[in-house]
Amino acid sequence: MFTIEHEFDSTVITLVDEDSTPLNEDVTINSFAECVTVEQFDPRTDSVQKITLSHNQVRDLAAALDLPEGVYRLVPDDD
Repeated sequence: MFTIEHEFDSTVITLVDEDSTPLNEDVTINSFAECVTVEQFDPRTDSVQKITLSHNQVRDLAAALDLPEGVYRLVPDDD
């Protein structure tokens, strides 16, 4: 399950793990104009872990999910 909310300066997507046990903590993705952050609470450290990606990194990640092993470079369309 996931939710999408539009905030003042970002779009917030929350991914909820509804699969079998053990369940993972929710993942929150914040899409800002300049970057995307991915956050998840870590119960081992009792803190939120955050990574920051550029929009190009997110684009590459999305493409990588559907590609076989290898090295790739995405070339923008000249539209």
